[in-house]
Amino acid sequence: MSTATALRTFPDVRADFPGLTPGWHYLDTAATAQKPQAVIDATVNAMGCDYATVHRGVYARSADMTLAYEAARRRIAGFIGAKEEQIAFVRGATEAINLVAYSHPRKGRVLLSMLEHHSNIVPWQLAGWQVDVCPLTADGCIDLAAAEKLLTPEHTMVAFAHVSNVLGSPLDVARAAELAHRVGAELLIDGCQAVPRLPVDVATLGCDYYAFSGHKLYGPTGIGVLWSDKLSALPAWQGGGSMIDRVTFERTTYAPAPTRFEAGTPAIIEAIGLAAAVDYVEAIGIDAIHAHEVGLVTSLREQLARKNSITLFGPENSAGIVSFAMAGVHPHDIGTILDESGVAIRAGHHCAQPLMEHLGVPATARASFGVYNNDDDVAALIDGLARVERIFG
Repeated sequence: MSTATALRTFPDVRADFPGLTPGWHYLDTAATAQKPQAVIDATVNAMGCDYATVHRGVYARSADMTLAYEAARRRIAGFIGAKEEQIAFVRGATEAINLVAYSHPRKGRVLLSMLEHHSNIVPWQLAGWQVDVCPLTADGCIDLAAAEKLLTPEHTMVAFAHVSNVLGSPLDVARAAELAHRVGAELLIDGCQAVPRLPVDVATLGCDYYAFSGHKLYGPTGIGVLWSDKLSALPAWQGGGSMIDRVTFERTTYAPAPTRFEAGTPAIIEAIGLAAAVDYVEAIGIDAIHAHEVGLVTSLREQLARKNSITLFGPENSAGIVSFAMAGVHPHDIGTILDESGVAIRAGHHCAQPLMEHLGVPATARASFGVYNNDDDVAALIDGLARVERIFG
């Protein structure tokens, strides 16, 4: 299907998102996605007429809420091709990466890449890992040929983004897994930007850990997922209620995975909301979403490339994300002027300061797409940039 055909045939779902007020062009989905009414309704009901605690009450509503909570786990697991016992609910991808970095029994060397988000850099540093850095290809993808040369038996972990939050660069996860496993290392994938826009099947990717956040998948904030078929090999990380088997002052034993990683009262409402978001995305179809976003990225990149003042970053096949700079104009000024025209983009270092240094810029302007975007949003951005050029010309 051509990109033009994909844009014409994709359903217009903007009315499903009450946060998208008329005349407002939201192009910051890579930061956080707007929420469809179905997700809002699911969370309101879970917080209201259905609300009770889970796993503890013997009364009927608590039992019903427990069933709903665990059904949400099964639903979300199925979305990424996982088994329910292989996913732990966490506060987001940041907590998932911290969990692995701190609790992994073989702390050693970790290979990261130049394009990683801070949440896939700082946890490894804080937990005492020795960090090595894989360079990028000329078009801004993780250089797996370089990774192959850098990896040694001293590496016990490789941690890469599936899709860059700045460049939209997609990763060949299966190839990265092959290289990591060849030297006895494990592979953790930050899937925050991939899960909302690419088909993800952890059973075939070959990675050892996969992390993502719910709020980028049209779900609530405060919840994310850590998948691994090796959860049972990780020790407990945070202590408290729910994650225990038996507690005495002399000794505590812990529940099996994934329960041992869910200390305290869990994010009940958020889990149910995230399951509703998965339902919403699957009703549209992840392949259709990907094709739609490919069309929007292609259209925007083609139009930006015609502007002599614009420098584009990232590969041609960037997934849902377009970063750029305008000569002589700071990205913050671009973002402010666009906002006056009703266009919302992200401007800054995008929690990827090492990448900014690599690109030789203090910041970039970033447009990122979701299911609700269309050609009108691209046109509004292009018109807004023309105004920026007139102001600074």
